[in-house]
Amino acid sequence: MVLRASFRQLLLLAFVMMSVMLGAVSLSGLQALQGLLAKSREAGQQAIQLNLATGGLVERSTDMERAARQYLVLGDGGLRQRFEDASREARGLLAPLLKFKPTALLAQQWVGSVGQVGRLLDDHGLPAGAQDQSVTAEFRVLEDLTRRLTVQVQQSIAERNQALQGALEAQRSLLVQQVLVAIVVAALAALAFGVWLTRPLRRLGTAIVALGEGRLDQPVAIRGPADLASLGKQLDWLRLRLTELDEDKDRFLRHISHELKTPLAALREGVSLLQDGVGGALSTDQAEIVGILQHNTAVLQQQIEDLLRYNAAAFDASRLQRRPTVLRSLLQQVVEAQRLQWQARGLKLLVEGDERLVLPVDPERLGMALGNLLSNAIRFSPPGGQIRWWVGTLSGQAVLQVSDQGPGVPDEERERIFDPFFRGTVQPENQPRGSGIGLSIVREQVAAHGGQIVLAADAGGACFRILLPLGSPLAVVTPASAHATHA
Repeated sequence: MVLRASFRQLLLLAFVMMSVMLGAVSLSGLQALQGLLAKSREAGQQAIQLNLATGGLVERSTDMERAARQYLVLGDGGLRQRFEDASREARGLLAPLLKFKPTALLAQQWVGSVGQVGRLLDDHGLPAGAQDQSVTAEFRVLEDLTRRLTVQVQQSIAERNQALQGALEAQRSLLVQQVLVAIVVAALAALAFGVWLTRPLRRLGTAIVALGEGRLDQPVAIRGPADLASLGKQLDWLRLRLTELDEDKDRFLRHISHELKTPLAALREGVSLLQDGVGGALSTDQAEIVGILQHNTAVLQQQIEDLLRYNAAAFDASRLQRRPTVLRSLLQQVVEAQRLQWQARGLKLLVEGDERLVLPVDPERLGMALGNLLSNAIRFSPPGGQIRWWVGTLSGQAVLQVSDQGPGVPDEERERIFDPFFRGTVQPENQPRGSGIGLSIVREQVAAHGGQIVLAADAGGACFRILLPLGSPLAVVTPASAHATHA
């Protein structure tokens, strides 16, 4: 099912999703840190209040003890009032200690002890010595409670600070884990989105390469975002259009070749009749003109046949009948088929390399390509020269290489040497000018096998190298033989 969203919209959605996920993790961590900061602020304020309370209790205890002792000696009501005032202030300081759970019990005991001192001061039935001893003992209790309150406050503050520090460290660790998980998830999501979104792009690239290589029988179907799917439909329309144009071209070539061959045959027959003197004896000038006509009709006939042969080769190249073939044996057959041609020029042929390299190829089509290369090498080799064939492997590919000792290919023509009907400026002496389709047919046949042909750099002459893939399970590679066959 083709998605309605475009590639750009999906890509934007992916970035938004990853941004939201990372933002959510960041906000969660920020919120947790703010909560810890609030607790830390509250604990700090409470610690200040508790410390102030315990410090004030020490001062109020001293004031109360001084006022009580003076009251016991002098019996002055003003001193008794001073004790009550100090006691009231002490109770006010005890308010945060009473609310704080760890010190609430001690604070209540402290209040009770102060109340007991007040009752002792008001008990006039006790002897003066006993009353003084009882008040002194109660103030020692009060002093002990004050010290214990101070210790308890300090201990509670330390425990709370440690708990806050532990919570902060735990939250920091949790935040780090969340960020790491978010980063990993975002990376995996980005990778998944990247693979999912770029897969249609790879298919588009494959489809474009297939169109460029002339594989027009493969429909273009792109599944993915709407804009890429639409582009796939346009490419498929282009494929169909190219198929129609290719069929029109083939049809035109067949028709025009047929239409040309019929009047050309009549023209050649007429020239032959004139040359045979059927219409009467020819003068020297007339015979020369008839010879020119006969030569040009022969050239035109050859060009028409070359055109038909190139068209047939391009058509047949896409309909291979593969079978396991020993490349060295196939090459030997091609060399034997042209033995008369290269022996007539006194050439020496060397065939060397791997004798057991097997590939699934169409021997007829690949043999045609090898034959064209051999004919080209024979045509450009000087009399008595040498042509060398080599079969082997190079960088994971099967190699069929031929090199000659001819004039080679000029640098400015190397890029066009495989173009149809291109004839180079360097031509062999005393040889008819070629049609320029031999190397084009070689390229068609090699490309149909999934390989390529290149004009390799060589010290002298031309060196053509056919490269075929070794990926087929039928391919068998053995160590290259060190023996050479001298044909």
